[in-house]
Amino acid sequence: MISPMNFGVVVFPGTWSDCDFHYVIGEVLHQPVRYVWHRDANLAEFDCLILPGGFSYGDYLRAGAVAGRSPVVEALPEFVARGGLVLGSCNGFQILCEAKLLPGALMRNDCLQYRCQSTYVVVENVETPFTRAMRPGQVLKMPISHGEGKYYADPDTMRGLREKNLVVFRYCTEDGRVAKEANPNGSLDNIAGVVNEEGTVLGLMPHPERASEAAVGGTDGVLIFHSLLGSLVEDGSFLKR
Repeated sequence: MISPMNFGVVVFPGTWSDCDFHYVIGEVLHQPVRYVWHRDANLAEFDCLILPGGFSYGDYLRAGAVAGRSPVVEALPEFVARGGLVLGSCNGFQILCEAKLLPGALMRNDCLQYRCQSTYVVVENVETPFTRAMRPGQVLKMPISHGEGKYYADPDTMRGLREKNLVVFRYCTEDGRVAKEANPNGSLDNIAGVVNEEGTVLGLMPHPERASEAAVGGTDGVLIFHSLLGSLVEDGSFLKR
């Protein structure tokens, strides 16, 4: 019998997508899940941690800056080292970059406006636990909801991202073209999501939890969760229980 994947959804003061993730994991995927308070550094029971969207600590200093130094985030390197997986969406992506668990930074949208809309992203890397259920070049439709989603990195970092195949998602048109008009925030190279070198930490600006049921407009986001569950079945080395 296949063991379930134990998920934790981190909650910071100001988080607002935690309930959506909890619902999808528990009610759609039927996997064990519980909320994890930002002061909790004991992550031993989990296989995958979710850093959801929102405005952690109000984002008063800089998006994700304070949360990136919270006890739960400071415990993530050890969690990842033992085989744990981390998914950060929107504010969660910002937090992972602030904590240096992912390269680069998220800046104000080029338009200087908050963007809440559907976007298309093309799958660039299927060799990760988060994308195994996808096809290279597959186009996914997921919503964004952010004011600071412009991915930026220095030239050396950008070169490393390309050479090591760390870009997982790029904004694209509905037919899969990576084009300027498909970029909602000015991200360099149309980057919508990146992974660490080990493939165990993923950050993306779109919201997969808001695209996991047909009733809310689509199910493309649930492919990320299906990939995670497939990784549990196919490669136990991701999870050192």
